[in-house]
Amino acid sequence: MSRKLTERLNEILPTMVSDAFLSGKGLGNEIAFHVFDYPPEEELRVREHIAFLLTHAPKQRPGLKLSHINLLDFVVDYLEDRKLLDKAIKMQRDKGDAYTLGKLEPLLHPDKLKARFAEKVKPEDHDLVLVSGVGSVFPFLRAHSLLNNLHPVMGSTPLIMFYPGSYDGKSLRLFNKLKGRNYYRAFRLAP
Repeated sequence: MSRKLTERLNEILPTMVSDAFLSGKGLGNEIAFHVFDYPPEEELRVREHIAFLLTHAPKQRPGLKLSHINLLDFVVDYLEDRKLLDKAIKMQRDKGDAYTLGKLEPLLHPDKLKARFAEKVKPEDHDLVLVSGVGSVFPFLRAHSLLNNLHPVMGSTPLIMFYPGSYDGKSLRLFNKLKGRNYYRAFRLAP
């Protein structure tokens, strides 16, 4: 991430509304998943820019159907719908983080969440999906696992994941601190 964040942020809007990006041209039949990595300390700035994108993308490309999902809101809604949020909060308070993580991990496995994700974002009805809140759901939900599990439900709809950390085209390093022990193939947006 040697280029300034401002330059990279300014590239997102023209890229995401382009015909080539929305049609997935030049991807060699790979799924159109993109990662925009950024310094974690710039989280609030990136959140503001996502709000800007959600407002201005439809103005730049009238008729663009855009969906945004914040993973923290997604997980909270999922637990509330299953009547587990209050129990999880009490469990964390009474038994601690490690115990709660162990109990919630199976419920929040990306393989179980992919159908709910598809139901929420409706990729078949949208031209593009933006995903944020990756850092807020760690360690309950890992970005590379979620992306791997979303392949079958996203179809040809492009997805941009905003990632607080670094991505080198092969592995994700959350918060630029956690060593990537994962492999994920996506396209780096605005390298």
